[in-house]
Amino acid sequence: MKFLVCISHVPDTTTRITFTPDGKAFNTAGVQFIINPYDEMALTRALELKETLGGTVTIINVGPLATEPTLRKALAIGADEAIRINAEPTDALFVAEEIAVIAKNEKFDIVFGGRESIDYNGAQVMGMIAEFMEIPSVVIATKLDVVGTTATLEREIDGGKEIVSVNLPFVVSAQKDFAEPRIPNMRGIMSARIKSLKVVEPTNTLKPTSSVAFQTPPPKSECKMISPEHPEELIQLLHTEAKII
Repeated sequence: MKFLVCISHVPDTTTRITFTPDGKAFNTAGVQFIINPYDEMALTRALELKETLGGTVTIINVGPLATEPTLRKALAIGADEAIRINAEPTDALFVAEEIAVIAKNEKFDIVFGGRESIDYNGAQVMGMIAEFMEIPSVVIATKLDVVGTTATLEREIDGGKEIVSVNLPFVVSAQKDFAEPRIPNMRGIMSARIKSLKVVEPTNTLKPTSSVAFQTPPPKSECKMISPEHPEELIQLLHTEAKII
């Protein structure tokens, strides 16, 4: 079987977010980047399926040269090869379209990814990939098993769980509990240096959106204490300052 895992290059969860002086881009100076945690769960499950069913695991990323250390880490975890689409991932539609072209041409059986990236939290890419490929998608899955050409997946829904059956090929996005991420060992780290990392140019250079500006949330105002003997003061503040009533 052929498995494709979409990998996002995201800031570490402890990163203090700042922007460039003009407010038009994220300031990457001194930032430690990691594999998107949800994508790492997807990668682990793909590797587990490879070990039981046979096949190959390819990772793919839309990004500039700076994303290659993250791809090498994914190779160290166990992926067989990597593809980097040489473009800035400016929006979900552009990313999904570029990945879908390769996934469709290479005829992958399952396309894996995380439910969302922890930087933008858009949760759009995997569904769009499935739409471009014209195949089913199962989003926010917590479990995946494959028997023959049929997969059974489990999803959490309001008030319970949903069991879904789907034929290959399909797209799946991973939620927490999908798999337990692996730590690369020394052998994996050494082999990652010589594994194939192919760089391809995007098929479409026209990007439908662009970011006008970024800004951090306003600082929290200090807490105001209201005497329980004057509830009318609280009502006035909620009306005039908070503007929620």
